[in-house]
Amino acid sequence: MARSKVFIQRKDGRIEVRIASDAREFLKSVIDQLIAAESDSAHPWHGTLHSPITPSADSDDPLRSFERQKMTATSAELMRLTLDESFLSQDEAFAWLASMQLGLRARTSEAAIFTDDDLAQADEASLQTIRALQSFLFELATTLS
Repeated sequence: MARSKVFIQRKDGRIEVRIASDAREFLKSVIDQLIAAESDSAHPWHGTLHSPITPSADSDDPLRSFERQKMTATSAELMRLTLDESFLSQDEAFAWLASMQLGLRARTSEAAIFTDDDLAQADEASLQTIRALQSFLFELATTLS
């Protein structure tokens, strides 16, 4: 597995973030969407954020729904607060990872991309967003593993 050039694990445990300002702006837009969708039931991402990842393992249990909402809000807000930082703690890096995963899930759902055929027919803007999020996710996951 290749080493990440965007996220670098330092000996002191911190994660160094080498992301250009335009990439940070892109991530900021995704996080701002997540934060907006959390409280706005009319937002296109709202339903995706509150639906269970594995419905059979997470029925309509209100406590599980509350836990998921709390984690979504906390992770997105922590990522937003640390977006301009050059170094992240392990917890902050995990918040970035969780938030980018939610952003990717919400964006693919909004664009109705559920299969390879859907992906092949997706518009270029959706593909660019999805590929960028995937790239950051894989880079960070590689660094954290």
